[in-house]
Amino acid sequence: MLITNATLITWGDDPQIIPGQALKIDGDRIAGWGPSAALAADAGGDEVIDARGQYVMPGNVCAHTHFYGAYARGLAIPGDPPKDFPEILARLWWKLDKALTLEDVRYSALVCLVDAVKHGTTTLIDHHASPNAIDGSLDVIAEAVEQAGLRACLCYEVTDRDGSERAAAGIRENMRFGQRLAARPHPRLAGTFGLHASLTLSDETLAACRSEHGGGFHIHVAEHEADEYDSLKKSGTRVVERLERHGILGPQTIAAHCVHIDQREAERLRATATWVTHQPRSNMNNAVGAAEVEGLMRHGVRVCLGNDGFSNAMWAEWKAAYLYHKAAHRDPRRAGGNTITQMAVTNSAALAGVFFPQAPLGFIAPGAFADLIFVDYHPFTTLTAGNLAWHILFGFEPSMVTTTICDGRVLMRDRRLLFVDEAEIAARSREAAAQVWERFAAN
Repeated sequence: MLITNATLITWGDDPQIIPGQALKIDGDRIAGWGPSAALAADAGGDEVIDARGQYVMPGNVCAHTHFYGAYARGLAIPGDPPKDFPEILARLWWKLDKALTLEDVRYSALVCLVDAVKHGTTTLIDHHASPNAIDGSLDVIAEAVEQAGLRACLCYEVTDRDGSERAAAGIRENMRFGQRLAARPHPRLAGTFGLHASLTLSDETLAACRSEHGGGFHIHVAEHEADEYDSLKKSGTRVVERLERHGILGPQTIAAHCVHIDQREAERLRATATWVTHQPRSNMNNAVGAAEVEGLMRHGVRVCLGNDGFSNAMWAEWKAAYLYHKAAHRDPRRAGGNTITQMAVTNSAALAGVFFPQAPLGFIAPGAFADLIFVDYHPFTTLTAGNLAWHILFGFEPSMVTTTICDGRVLMRDRRLLFVDEAEIAARSREAAAQVWERFAAN
């Protein structure tokens, strides 16, 4: 494939914006680039896509999401609004996930994946829960990922909140899926081991998970103070220290949120090279507070950007992060554009590389994965590599993505989806959601 007439946004250590370029794709990798006229003349039998001057840049990465949460959209919680995050869990999420069948899991994943293709997110790290449909649930999500053509890392949420049998089933599902991928590797699928949070995990279950699995984990950490209080009661230590004692932390582990950790916990995250993900829209929605992401990053903790199940339009998450910390701290200097870029681009791509190490992700270079998006943006002020972050924050919109390519395969071209039928998926999802809501109401 040859992409011509492109204005490249390379990202990487030395970001560049280069107009008039052609980008050569060889299979699933970027082979190189150069002046459009020169490469176009030597296209040979390549498929040629004319970018028509649009910006061509790496696809976005979502470092933490929940496909299964799609059916919460528009769902009213009966009675008075929940007063805090523990009530939100008990009255919304822990009722919704129990209402899911495997077919619901399939379509909740598909609607999220369609959203990602349309809005330029090519790699996603998902965290799944469906207590009444555990066995095979990761295969169902994997099939949806394959159909959509995106890149995803999957896991199942182990928890004790539904009893020891389901906790054991969650462990088996993580292990089974990991063994499947080890036996039959897939270029766009990876697995990790999901844990809910310290507050719903006993010492016995944590020990069982560690004994079964020798790699990293994906777990919620101190999203609300309740997680810290529970850990202190159970173990006499705070959450991060408790998890470290059980061998859960490390360079392959994702700690989502970390809103209420203290300085000592931040040090243990840094020392163990554990990844942290920040989800500002979710944190605002749940009123759990603003994670001290700048302090963590100054301390050497690698903080990435996720969405926690909100839309897969990651530039919306950029904007939320940029504004949230200014408002929370009443300081316009907080969470500047370079900080957001470090989280959303550099760190999130590096985390994705842990699960997809075959080639670099998140920047344009020879040998990197061909995960690319076209952006139809027409700046009315000067756009340079130096001010690109602020153009994304104040100018770019997810609707400006016109073409999405993942693994060298065009998934959407000129806003037309090529491998999924959005209308059919939406119709099937509405049917499934109606039944999910009935079961939710009956719980």
